[in-house]
Amino acid sequence: MLFLSPYTNFAIQTQDDMLRNLHIQNYALIESLNLDFAQGFAVITGETGAGKSILLGAIGLLTGQRAETAAIRTGATKCIVEGTFDIDGYNLQELFEEMDVEYDHECIVRREIAATGKSRAFINDTPVSLTALKQLGERLIDIHSQHQNLLLSAESFQLNVLDTLCTDKGIKQQYTADYHNYRRAVAALDEVRTQLSGDKGDEEYIRFQLNQFDEWKLREGEQEELEQELEVLSHAEDIKAGLYGINAALSSDEGGQVNTLRSTTQALRSLTSIYPQAEEWHSRMESLYIELKDIAGEVADAEERLTVDPERQAWVEERLDVIYTAQQKHRVSSVAELLEIEKRYRDTLNRIDDAAEQIAALEKAVDNAYGIVQKQAATLTAQRNAAARTFEKEIAARLIELGIPNTRFAVDISQRRQPDATGADSVSFLFSANKNGALQDIAQVASGGEISRIMLSLKSIIAAAKAMPTLIFDEIDTGVSGTIAARMAHIMAQIASHGRQVISITHLPQIAAKAAAHYKVYKEDNENATVSHIRPLSTEERITELAQMMSAGTLSEAAINNAKELLRQ
Repeated sequence: MLFLSPYTNFAIQTQDDMLRNLHIQNYALIESLNLDFAQGFAVITGETGAGKSILLGAIGLLTGQRAETAAIRTGATKCIVEGTFDIDGYNLQELFEEMDVEYDHECIVRREIAATGKSRAFINDTPVSLTALKQLGERLIDIHSQHQNLLLSAESFQLNVLDTLCTDKGIKQQYTADYHNYRRAVAALDEVRTQLSGDKGDEEYIRFQLNQFDEWKLREGEQEELEQELEVLSHAEDIKAGLYGINAALSSDEGGQVNTLRSTTQALRSLTSIYPQAEEWHSRMESLYIELKDIAGEVADAEERLTVDPERQAWVEERLDVIYTAQQKHRVSSVAELLEIEKRYRDTLNRIDDAAEQIAALEKAVDNAYGIVQKQAATLTAQRNAAARTFEKEIAARLIELGIPNTRFAVDISQRRQPDATGADSVSFLFSANKNGALQDIAQVASGGEISRIMLSLKSIIAAAKAMPTLIFDEIDTGVSGTIAARMAHIMAQIASHGRQVISITHLPQIAAKAAAHYKVYKEDNENATVSHIRPLSTEERITELAQMMSAGTLSEAAINNAKELLRQ
């Protein structure tokens, strides 16, 4: 059987998409619990303090809620909460791929909390982050607890409700992408402006520094070359005298080493024809002669070129002094570092000179991005207005059914001066329960019982628009009783009949009797501690439980008969 939601373009199938099993170990008063849940509409009842809120807290851990070590059962080293879900038909494959978790039609979510404070989360036995667990949890379970009624006054909640009911989700997604592009463009412009502001304040100083660098005309490797040259110039006379002596020892006509080696080489060559062993000696000696002759020539050339030049020495010393002074000023030790500083100054000056053109380009990009945001925001506003008109009729119809016959409900959508990440709209839910009453902010005029009915109506509408396997209501019936409670139960049963699993924690027999399955939470005292349990009730046990709920714990024949009639209805 298929049910088509008026808010969506997908069909919802009645199938086994639900929380199928819950296993809890060492959590608060629960020592060990293994519970199979039924499909459709189920209720959980029990006396105050029996452990219904504990059960809800454990389920909340599977959705990524904060873990408290105080929740670990006294004496235990860790607690474990594990839920098994059937998730076929809810298009979660892409999410599992993003989490790098193997997808299966059955999903097992586990949370472990150690007494040391360490918390671990697993999806299908794969360790995952708490963020990933929350992403999956918000797609599996929607928990309505008492404090959620306070959300009704929050604009963010109201806007989120309206966006959930919009049929084309792509419009909001496109707006979000366009808005992020706009914010990135603004951030880029702000960064350049901030940088330019600092640069402009230093511009005069930078230009002064660059003038000095222009005067210095520094060159890579210059310092090393000049220091080596200065070393030679400082000892020019000693070097020249030494080279002269070496040249004389090598090349003089009488007693020079080159001439002696030449004569020796010639003598060996004359022996080679009659003394073969002399051939090798001649070859080696000839090599020595050639090498020594080259050295003698180079020494002679060097001695001839070297001059004592006081003027050149003075220039080199002056140039090195400029380099050393520059290094001391900028607190560096090499010309390479000075050149890097010069480059930074020139880059900064180029930014200043090019800033006007760069800022103009960035401002244009911001204007273009903002124009796209405004256009998409208008499209989003139009969709929200259309969804709001349908939503108003749906809410009013449900509230009339829930015993507020003079319901007036409106969604006020006004325009913000500037769009933000949610769009350009401010949303406010307005309500009046009286025929002639003025529409006012819903949180200011709705009573506790009216807010409970409004929230249930909201959840029933959202359930039709949002794929959510399991919905849990924690005493959403607060402030109502009798006929209205039965009508609320009827709505929850309707939600369940449309392919949802609905679990209601309730104190009202009218709601408990409407469920297809009934679970009872109760406490027992053993020798060491108090332990909470939960178990499904048989038909006879349900009659007894309903009778006790209807008669404040006193079982009478009349209460039993009333319970039977309630179940029969």
